[in-house]
Amino acid sequence: MAAIDAPDIAPRLGRPHYADDLDTMRHSTTHVMAKAVQRLYPGSKLGIGPTTDDGFFYDIDVAGQQLSTEDLPAIEAEMRRIVEADEPFVRREVSRDEALRAVHERGERFKVEIIESVPDEETLSFYDTGPDWTDLCRGPHVRGSGQIGAFKLLNVAGAYWRGDESRPMLQRIYGTAWPTREELEQYLWRIEEAKRRDHRVVGRDLGLFLFDDVAPGQPFWLPNGMQIIRELERLLLTELERRGYHEISTPSLVKSSLWEQSGHWGYYRENMFTSEVEDETYAFKPMNCPESTIVYRARTRSYRDLPIRLAQTDRLLRNERSGTLAGLLRVRQLTMDDAHIYCRPDQIGSEITALLEFGSMIYDLFGLERRYYLSTRPEKAMGDPALWERAEAELADALRANGVPFEVKPGEGAFYGPKIDVDIVDALGRPWQLTTIQADFNLPERFELEYVGEDGAPHRPVIIHRAIYGTYERFMAILIEHYAGAFPLWLAPTQVSVIPIADRHLEYAEAVASELRADGFRIEVDGRRERMQNKIRQAETQRVPYILVAGDRDIQANAVSVRARGEGDLGPMERAAFLQRVRVERAGRQ
Repeated sequence: MAAIDAPDIAPRLGRPHYADDLDTMRHSTTHVMAKAVQRLYPGSKLGIGPTTDDGFFYDIDVAGQQLSTEDLPAIEAEMRRIVEADEPFVRREVSRDEALRAVHERGERFKVEIIESVPDEETLSFYDTGPDWTDLCRGPHVRGSGQIGAFKLLNVAGAYWRGDESRPMLQRIYGTAWPTREELEQYLWRIEEAKRRDHRVVGRDLGLFLFDDVAPGQPFWLPNGMQIIRELERLLLTELERRGYHEISTPSLVKSSLWEQSGHWGYYRENMFTSEVEDETYAFKPMNCPESTIVYRARTRSYRDLPIRLAQTDRLLRNERSGTLAGLLRVRQLTMDDAHIYCRPDQIGSEITALLEFGSMIYDLFGLERRYYLSTRPEKAMGDPALWERAEAELADALRANGVPFEVKPGEGAFYGPKIDVDIVDALGRPWQLTTIQADFNLPERFELEYVGEDGAPHRPVIIHRAIYGTYERFMAILIEHYAGAFPLWLAPTQVSVIPIADRHLEYAEAVASELRADGFRIEVDGRRERMQNKIRQAETQRVPYILVAGDRDIQANAVSVRARGEGDLGPMERAAFLQRVRVERAGRQ
């Protein structure tokens, strides 16, 4: 066996290799945690311990015991002792047989199973942490445990070995690690803030939507939620008209023959709801693209007609497993702001340029940063590989031509074509995948779509699939958490709350409200016989952008006393001046 020194990463943390080095440090922290658990709970057996986007976990059979969060401080304390000892990480390369003997001797049955799945000729590696502990691992690791920064164990949960419900239940211990205490504290703050902003909690408190067991994964939109949905629709429809789209709608329940022709039946059937109608199999559409082709081929198309941009906002149904449902972020019934652009090959670049600009305009409006990815051919894909290569090249060329920096995600494309994925970054720095732009050469072949070229001969169009919001459900969830429910004026369900100080001021408050309603604002008058401060507090809890208080002095001056969310008491303001203020704010979607 060969011993190999681990790299010294400490000088590089905070420099260009930070992400890789942070992952290495977290990986080493995982080993330190596993060693601490086996010290505190002798006989514990190790499963797997990978890193995650912001931390790590290890699946462990903890000597037949059930851990809780109350046990985590003791494990952390033992981890600190290991870190303070600055125990070296040493890599040892061994043959498969040597590795198998080593884990057999220690009774590490889960490691035995991992090694048995490795080819006979494979060389494996162990990492020793100090003289008394080792683990099967590819690495890399830090030079010594003293290079591990600030860490914290977060949670413990059950996890079946290899995700198989028929296998043993292990305990998954989650943690995070950062180079400095300050970065750890910032991360922990973000976790708590994310809990406070959770769209399921905020959505309930603001009366936006609800879920019920009678329809798992299918939201019930409430009046306040529908107000926001309608504003998002108006924004999008205005842009679609300006950008030359034509709106269509297609049936929800379609014969399986369509899905067989499109290829979805073979690749996506398990995610489709089906129904037998008059001895024929139908499926509820999980996506719009196959039916869009029927609209395209309904008449002869000329090269002069292209591009044809067909947009639709139909409800889709996807048979997501109940365990994967997550509020509005993962649902069974979804509403997609979908579009399919039928164009000539020479128009692909200009159309994608327009789509990149479209998405940027929308996300700038909401203050959302972007990250771009090119997702390429997955292992389970349909169509000619040559068409895939062509489509991938077209997307990459369009990104480069627009000066858009991007990363490649190998194998992450849809089964029918590569795509540009746009992840937006919210107020807490969390990435969310929303926009997709896909260049599809396969569907036009399957449906034999044509247009008459300048030469009078038939030619195949290209389909560009695109969604800007992604789905309204997912976009709503992200906006709720991004704004923590404090929506900008133009989007807020209730834009102004008018509060009369006493009953004698109610008539004036109603007059103020009527004037604002006539200008298209969404107004509530709180005429309850409650203390004024209680009514103000209620409006603030509902994140209403403006609160207008009406009393004797306001009536005499034909004014209102204005409180603006985030600014506090602005004092008295003439009614005309306030109306002009909110008109400007609404028009600019500030």
